[in-house]
Amino acid sequence: MKITLVLDNIRSTYNVGAILRTAEGFGISRVILSGYTPRVHDKNLLPHLREKLDHEIHKTALGAEDLLDIYSCGDIKKELARLKKQGSQIVGLENNITDVPIFTIGSEALKKELQDDIVLILGEEVKGIDNSLYDIIDLFVEIPMVGKKESFNVSVATGIAIYGLLN
Repeated sequence: MKITLVLDNIRSTYNVGAILRTAEGFGISRVILSGYTPRVHDKNLLPHLREKLDHEIHKTALGAEDLLDIYSCGDIKKELARLKKQGSQIVGLENNITDVPIFTIGSEALKKELQDDIVLILGEEVKGIDNSLYDIIDLFVEIPMVGKKESFNVSVATGIAIYGLLN
């Protein structure tokens, strides 16, 4: 299975770095940064700002940011449509939604639905995936929770989701 990650509107540089490190550890080769997600090695930033963001992301990425194909996207809907047209299945990692069908990571039902080329969208840490992207998402997945909290940290959830999708 080939997985591309989309980090859309992730606020924390530390979460971005942790996700990049996790992605590299699982053999994910491509990561797309969109929305206000902090960029790594962004040549469009002033040097001092780029250096600051690179340093903060590096604290948790520990060099993984240099081993991945990472690119920024200004229009994520257009990019997702392009990837979908090329045959990628668009999957949203979400929780606590009731207006669309959602599959549990690790379930037999999900295994029957998954394709070999997936684009996994990770949304904002508190609000989740932007509702404007729902219409382009082929299916939603969730991580089962048994505690009192409603969600995991986005970087932790990423690791659980990738592991669950690959296995």
